[in-house]
Amino acid sequence: MRVAQFAEFGGPRALHIDRVPDPSPGPGDVLVKVTAVGLNFFDTLVLRNKYQITPPLPFSPGAEIAGTIETLGECVTDLHEGQRVVAFIGGNGCREKIVTKAKNLIPIPDGVSDETAAGVPVTYGTAIHALKDRANLKPGETVAVLGAAGGAGIAAVEVAHNMGARVIAVASSDEKLAFARQHGASELINYKDQDLKRRLKELTVPTGVDVLYDCVGGPHSEPALRSMAWEGRYLVLGFASGEIPRIPLNLVLLKGCAIVGVFWTSFVERSPEQHRANTAKVLEWCREGKIAPHIHGVFPLEETAEALSQIEGRQVTGKVIVHPQA
Repeated sequence: MRVAQFAEFGGPRALHIDRVPDPSPGPGDVLVKVTAVGLNFFDTLVLRNKYQITPPLPFSPGAEIAGTIETLGECVTDLHEGQRVVAFIGGNGCREKIVTKAKNLIPIPDGVSDETAAGVPVTYGTAIHALKDRANLKPGETVAVLGAAGGAGIAAVEVAHNMGARVIAVASSDEKLAFARQHGASELINYKDQDLKRRLKELTVPTGVDVLYDCVGGPHSEPALRSMAWEGRYLVLGFASGEIPRIPLNLVLLKGCAIVGVFWTSFVERSPEQHRANTAKVLEWCREGKIAPHIHGVFPLEETAEALSQIEGRQVTGKVIVHPQA
């Protein structure tokens, strides 16, 4: 079978297409024919050895996959051959077939495409975990999303909207903000030509922002924190800007707010049943038409490097999908 993988770190240019033997499932495993792979910004960090975890080489990008079950390993009784499934697998997904634990697989509802399902686990799984489990978001509260037009940001906009929140989208261009409005944002802030702290406070008078969703970090984190409500929750999800901010903790004291870390991959390992329930909920929203993950582009396996280059270059809105069978 074919696989897009890298044997040394060096960004997307280090990727190449190799042929490797087809894998076989062991006890408790399932062999999946991969039809769609969701790519994420952290895949670009892995390629440059800048992610929290250094993978064993050779390694393939793609932590979330959708496909069809080809073969069941021994002791697997709750799935069947020919069933469409989606899974978060942590990496090595850009290949034609993969073996993973049966417990990782979640059935895809009828009416939800493989491409849509492959775009759900990481960004939408993170968003629902952050907003529901970590922030305890309540209907009517205000959520501000930094980097609202990227894959992670737009997922947070949609999930917050479906949970009954008022969503403020923060992004770097009017085009990106218009995209966020289409997906549920009611208020928009272009931080390139507006003062972020002042505008957030104006939009949330007299209380402030209840929940801040920050997967960007960098220079905008502190101004956003200064707009927080009493007992607000600042969700820390990542640092796509490349800069980890240094937060003055006196602001946290004065506002009585909480800075809450959201480490979704660890949550998946520690609370697998809750993760499955969260993912199933998002997939049901997709089936009902309440959420429509935006697919920026679909690339054949041979163009995986180009797909990742576009993500790294901040040229995408929404999700990028690789088709290993194309």
